[in-house]
Order: sequence, then structure tokens, then C-alpha cells
Amino acid sequence: MAMQFCTFHVGELLLGIEVAQIQEVLRDTKVTPVPKTPAAVSGLINLRGQIVTAVDLRTLFGLDGEQNTDGGSVMLIVDSDAELHSLAVDSVGDVVEVEENDYEDPPDTLKGESRKLIRGAYKLKNGLLLLLDGEYAMQAATAGSS
Repeated sequence: MAMQFCTFHVGELLLGIEVAQIQEVLRDTKVTPVPKTPAAVSGLINLRGQIVTAVDLRTLFGLDGEQNTDGGSVMLIVDSDAELHSLAVDSVGDVVEVEENDYEDPPDTLKGESRKLIRGAYKLKNGLLLLLDGEYAMQAATAGSS
């Protein structure tokens, strides 16, 4: 059975989330910083009157350097259990369709926070698509883990 994922980049990582979970993609969205929040929480955004927490995936993954701003800031609005989350990413890629038999669980050698953030990987012709656990990413970010 084929599945579709919205792909995006955070640093050199090619990540994906199921298309059905993506509500929309926003560009150049104003993020209001909130004092004393965990490092991976970049602030709050106003999404048509609804306040949504914005998580910086670059910080959550512990990546050095600045966010890629070639195309401006990009936010993925993810619907998880009827709650909206905003994930700041460097860029959004294509929607890819993958076969279920191309999926592999993370290897046992992947430990700690990385193993929890990455649910698994899909083998693509030109590399690997890492499947982000968006719900865990939100929990980790708001708990202050990174």
C-alpha cells in the first residue's frame, strides 16, 4: 500500500510527515517570542485567531547554524489529535509517495532523543526519508528536551 508524505528539510535532514496531518504551509509568519520557554519553542503564532505554539526543529535536533532563510521562514501547521502545532523548518519539499515495504524501523544503534524523534525511514532512490514523529517532537520541545 502506498503512503504520501510531505517532505521538508531541517539542515541536511530530509524529513517527512504524513500528508493527512499537514493542515497548511505558511511562509514568513510572525512568531511572537515568549519569555522562559524551552529553547526549542520559538514562540507563538496567530493562525486566524487561534494561538499555536511554534517549535524550531533545528533547535530540537541540536543542529548548529542558522535556519536557512533563502526562501523566508517556513512553518508546517500540523494537526495532531485535533490540536494544531507549528513546526519551523528550513524548506518544504515535494509530496512523495512511498511503498509500505520500503519502510524500516530505526536501527537499534540509534539511541536517545533521536530514536524517539524519528519513527523510521523510507528508502528512496536518492537517499532516505526520515519519518518525523511530530507529536513526540511537540512534547519534547515543550518539555524542554533537546
